[in-house]
Amino acid sequence: MDGTVRSSDALPAERALGIAIVAMGGQGGGVLTDWIVALAEREGWTAQSTQVAGVAQRTGATLYYIEMMKPRDGRKPVLSLMPSPGDVDIVIAAEWMEAGRSMLRGLVTPDRTVLIASTHRAYAVGEKERPGDGVGDPLVVTDAASVAAKRTVAFDMQSLAERHGTVISASLFGALAGSKALPFAADSFLAVIRAGGRGVEPSIKAFEAAASRAASGGVAPVTKIPAKRDDALPATAGHPDLDRLLARIRNEFPEPAHALLFAGVKRVTDFQDAAHANEYLGRVANFAALDSAAKNHALTLSAAKYLAVAMAYDDIIRVADLKTRGSRFDRVRHEVGVGEDQILYTTEFMHPRAEELVGTLPRGLGQWIEDRPRLFRFVNRMVDRGRRLRTGTIGAFLLLYVIGGMRSWRRRTLRHARETAHLEHWLGVASSQIAGDYDLAVEILNARRLVKGYSDTHARGLSKFDRVLAAVLRLAGREDAARWMRILIASALADEEGTDLEGTLKTIATF
Repeated sequence: MDGTVRSSDALPAERALGIAIVAMGGQGGGVLTDWIVALAEREGWTAQSTQVAGVAQRTGATLYYIEMMKPRDGRKPVLSLMPSPGDVDIVIAAEWMEAGRSMLRGLVTPDRTVLIASTHRAYAVGEKERPGDGVGDPLVVTDAASVAAKRTVAFDMQSLAERHGTVISASLFGALAGSKALPFAADSFLAVIRAGGRGVEPSIKAFEAAASRAASGGVAPVTKIPAKRDDALPATAGHPDLDRLLARIRNEFPEPAHALLFAGVKRVTDFQDAAHANEYLGRVANFAALDSAAKNHALTLSAAKYLAVAMAYDDIIRVADLKTRGSRFDRVRHEVGVGEDQILYTTEFMHPRAEELVGTLPRGLGQWIEDRPRLFRFVNRMVDRGRRLRTGTIGAFLLLYVIGGMRSWRRRTLRHARETAHLEHWLGVASSQIAGDYDLAVEILNARRLVKGYSDTHARGLSKFDRVLAAVLRLAGREDAARWMRILIASALADEEGTDLEGTLKTIATF
């Protein structure tokens, strides 16, 4: 078969048709359900819908179920309230892994089910909470769909909806029409959208584009990790201080590192200022001076990548700054599909510990408080509790805005002093190994990927990183030192508790 959808692919109208929709909050699953019910009723069919809500966003999608049938002899049919494995004709998944979960639940069967799914990813909590790469493999879903479904129509319907300024429900509805799985004309689908009365034009544009794409059938290619592309080094940044940074990258570093260094400079400048970015380039330059083209500048590239991460750490100032930026509010409005006549209120969950608050104080004062356990515990009782700040209100927004504007204060804080001391120790350990074991030095730099995030997440990562770094003295001088360093990093990323890391460290202790 050539994959083209034909009118003969429509499901039979002589029996009840079951349609299961799996969607997450904000994806318009309820709207899509209402559209399909209205479509069936417009065509003279009897239809009913039910829904079972998920636990929360990205810990469980909502399942909507529609059953419809054309009345016979003027009698309305009795329809089922819930889908049964093996009895679902169409499964519509608003995200690729949700399509996979539908197959695991038995909703997709090769003799009956048309699977319509968006190939984009919205990462689940279980994927994001793992220290390492917890992202599910989309190719597994692709392979399963080729076996489990009677026919599959899958492409990135989220991007298509965003291009037309609407939500994915319009794209899914269009894909349903283009699949020809229902015995209804496209004009009936459009009439249902028009009857909605709100956001009609963007929805119609997304619907038509999705219907056209779905008519060709097949599954669009998917990849586990989206391709990353660093911006090329520009001729000018439009500001003298920034232009000096660009000139330094161009003149002092090998060309293969330019794009990565430019990305690092942007990150560090956004975190603090151009002077901080100049310090970043100075530290990377120390490694570039000892690097070798024969090793493809691996030392310089690792230093460029992980120094930028280390020098742009997440503190209270950074978190508050990011949460009050206009670009963030624009992104949220775009993601939830807020209309021009609608007001968006954002509630921020804030849970700083005493360590974060005290770390924002001047170095001397912060250390003075930490040296007094009773006082520190009192501060912790005052701040270590979850708070919800509605940044749509003036008071909450101004609080975060003022904190976010304290970046000029950051260099004098206790947190910055500690981050700098820790960074210098890490770089010193890496530098000490370059002459004797270049590859080990590179892996020591790469180990910095263990440190990320904010609050408890940062503390756990930092603890693992320190334990990994402490193992360097035992590994140094071994021919397989770099390999064992990679094993240590992988072990640290394997689980949140550090069980695998503990086992690897015990093995190394026997050397």
